[in-house]
Amino acid sequence: MKRTVIMALLSLLVLSGCTISQDKEDKVIKVGASPTPHSLILEVAKAEVEKLGYTLEIVEFTDYILPNTALDAGDLDANYFQHVPYLTKFNSEKGTKLSSVLAVHFEPLGLYPGKSIDLEGLKVGGATVAIPNDPTNEARALRLLADNGYITLKGAADANVTPLDIDQNPYSLQFVEMEAALLAQTLVDVNFAIINGNYALGANIADKVLLTEDKDSIAAQTFANIIVVQTGKENAEKTKILIQALTSEAVKKFIEETFYPTVISVLE
Repeated sequence: MKRTVIMALLSLLVLSGCTISQDKEDKVIKVGASPTPHSLILEVAKAEVEKLGYTLEIVEFTDYILPNTALDAGDLDANYFQHVPYLTKFNSEKGTKLSSVLAVHFEPLGLYPGKSIDLEGLKVGGATVAIPNDPTNEARALRLLADNGYITLKGAADANVTPLDIDQNPYSLQFVEMEAALLAQTLVDVNFAIINGNYALGANIADKVLLTEDKDSIAAQTFANIIVVQTGKENAEKTKILIQALTSEAVKKFIEETFYPTVISVLE
């Protein structure tokens, strides 16, 4: 009889330990993110998450594939590194089921000086401008120049365009297409480069920007960086906690005071 009671108590203790462990695990929100500025923004959100009774764990990724595959596999609760067009394409090509729940910030493309020091260098004739070679960012780069009157483009305002779609090029700008991550390194060889905000931050040249995409531009509305979760978990408790933390005044203020104009908050 005594042995039966002891075994029952031990079983209860083991079960209680598992429950405690599971409950503790359930209070951890694991988010995959790019190092800059995403992880830094999440670091500020940690305190807000803790106020709501949870712990935020940040897992850094330096590529754009693993954060989505890890989330789809259930190894993460959310991720923060991409925009909606990328997510849509990824879901279509990889068969993942992931959904956007919050737009946090926009990383405008900016025009940065290389061998030329100011915007007048665009007008001297034949200036070389390095631009991203991926379709989305190349189109954004060319539209930045078109919006500011340096070229005109054929086609619809939201279409992907290349230098072949330039209608008028009054200053005979010469375009050099290359990987977005390499643009900052090529500034010594070209007059200008149009660079993504995160790469400008990483190269410590953010304060040298001459032109940027506007917060109210089509690009800002389309390419805001988002919080992504597994489809079906848009209204899960952890998702709600993460959204509440990221939309706090502390996070908004941090983005505006730390990164502007290379990172712009789009939080309501």
